[in-house]
Formats: sequence, C-alpha cells, structure tokens
Amino acid sequence: MWIQRTLTLSARPRGCHLVTREVLERLPELVNLEVGVLHLFIQHTSASLAINENADPDVRDDLERHLNVMVPENAPYYAHTLEGPDDMPAHIKSVLIGPSLSVPISRGRLALGTWQGIYLCEHRDQGGGRRLVATVQGE
Repeated sequence: MWIQRTLTLSARPRGCHLVTREVLERLPELVNLEVGVLHLFIQHTSASLAINENADPDVRDDLERHLNVMVPENAPYYAHTLEGPDDMPAHIKSVLIGPSLSVPISRGRLALGTWQGIYLCEHRDQGGGRRLVATVQGE
C-alpha cells in the first residue's frame, strides 16, 4: 500500500515543537500496517524536521538556544537580509537539521524509541503554517 498526503501543521513560534501526535492523527491508515516506512518532507526552506527527546520540553528549549548561538541573527557577513534578521539564520538552520525524515512502521505504530518524537523546528519568528508531504509505504 502506498499513501501520499500533504499535511499542514498549525503555525508555531520559533523553536522546536513536538508534532508526533499531530502527524499521526492525520495518518490513521498507519494502524493497518504490519511493516512499512513513513517518509516526511517539509516544503519550506526556513523550517526543518528532526527526531529527538519527546518527554522533557527543556531539551527543545535548549536546542533552540544552542541553534541561536551557532547561527546568530544580524551576522555582518550575511548578504541575504531583505526578509528580516531571522531569515538567513533560518535557512542555515534548515540546512543543518534537514528537510526530511524516514521512520519505520512496525505493527501499526511508528517504531520510534521510548523517548523519541518528531520535531518541527521552526526557525522563523512568524513562519506560519508548515506543509509536510507524508509518504507511507507498507503492508
């Protein structure tokens, strides 16, 4: 079975946000699969996807703080500045983290580790809703 669907995630402020539940709610067919894979691709250049800690929100906050130290706003060497001080850093963070994830499906569930969840990493102050292309393959 193949399924492909575009999911629009609600707008979120800048930061790392746990979206596992929101993704799963929009893919109810996953429960029917014994084995498979979910591929997620974000259709934006200033946000990214990651898998990390799903329990302690301090992890998400610490990741955001660290990314802001690694990739500061208003760096004097940025040429791309027309869309605001958060735009070029958002592009860099998106390249560092990446636009896609592949997650195995086992017995109708995502085969994530006990403490793992799917993150939407929003790198803009006002990013708006974000579109993900979800492709499911399995049987």
